[in-house]
Amino acid sequence: MLGAVILIVVLFGVSQPILSNLQKEHKWLKAGLLNQMYWYHMFFGLVYWTYAQFNRSDSVNYFFSYRNYKNWSSAFEPGTLFIEWVNYPFAKWLGFNYDMMMFFSTWIGYWGFVYFYCFFKENLRFNAKFEGWDAITIFMFLPNMHFWTASLGKGAYIFAGIGILTYGLSWPGRRIPLILLGGFICYMIRPHILFAILVGMGVGFVLGKEKVPVYQKYLVALGAIAMSIYVYEDLLTFLGYDPNNVLASFEEETGLNAQRLQSAGSGVDMSNYSLPMKLFTFWFRPLFIDSPNILGIAISFENALYIYMFSKIISKDFIKYIKEAPAMVKMSGVVFISISISMTFVMSNLGIIIRQKSQIMYFMLFVIVAFMDWQKQNRIRKRGEIFNRIVEEERRKLEVGIGD
Repeated sequence: MLGAVILIVVLFGVSQPILSNLQKEHKWLKAGLLNQMYWYHMFFGLVYWTYAQFNRSDSVNYFFSYRNYKNWSSAFEPGTLFIEWVNYPFAKWLGFNYDMMMFFSTWIGYWGFVYFYCFFKENLRFNAKFEGWDAITIFMFLPNMHFWTASLGKGAYIFAGIGILTYGLSWPGRRIPLILLGGFICYMIRPHILFAILVGMGVGFVLGKEKVPVYQKYLVALGAIAMSIYVYEDLLTFLGYDPNNVLASFEEETGLNAQRLQSAGSGVDMSNYSLPMKLFTFWFRPLFIDSPNILGIAISFENALYIYMFSKIISKDFIKYIKEAPAMVKMSGVVFISISISMTFVMSNLGIIIRQKSQIMYFMLFVIVAFMDWQKQNRIRKRGEIFNRIVEEERRKLEVGIGD
């Protein structure tokens, strides 16, 4: 464990120049807050490490997988093997032990939070408040988000990839390296998430309110469609479907999921649920009445917050806002809805649902706080219009008085 402690300190030092460069680009960035987030996330790395000592964890298999390969390149494939490919040089050549590799992966997951924080702050004008507290800061410190992204496994890496890619897409012309890095990570671990982000990006840039040349919007959309077509077959293969007979293989997989429920301790049979109920289950369960254990009760508090935040968009103003929303909001909405719908048909275990939804919940939260940001701008604009009218009326009265 001593090696892991030393590594945590070293990685903190390595993080500082990266945060400094981000702070140069964004004067509003609070490096102190992100440093606090670093130690907070490392604490959850310790929590997960402790959890793995008493419960079965895939992290053990990921770490010792390097023994199964003759060379590094043999593990370079999408999916689970990609994590084994990342693990190989550290375990084989640099002598990292299991503890060190766990906390190195925790560090990778940390960057997902950094780049999502920058994405939120960069695209919002005001600080949304939750009971007087900065909502974005609260979102960045949600325990469940940190727990599932703090171990050696796909969760930490895919979350970092999504965060980096999303931040890069906020300014694609200046952040091509980040887009390539984030897109590469997403493709290698979860092609369906990259597929959804590419589709969302295309929709967002075409329908967004940004005043950019039409040809640029359609170039971006065509690029997203082309990339989507490129990953389509790999996506279906990754999900276990036959590219030549998608419908039949989808029905077969759905039937298998229903059978697996018979032996799943935290299974939820959603086969007879309506789509709205499936989505509710995916987004907001477990709640207090159906929490399978103490961890489920803790997660229920977070799900209650999601329900509260979701209630903010149940307004006729939201329809108006979505019509004129910027590209990144529309992209986030498409990504969140499309991935949610697809996952409800292939997942039926609460444990897996809890883990998987942590990868996309920030997209929903971004849409909500962006809507709240828009509402606040409208209120300020209306107050300004009222003030200007009052000033104009008083000016007219003075002019009339002087004329008399």
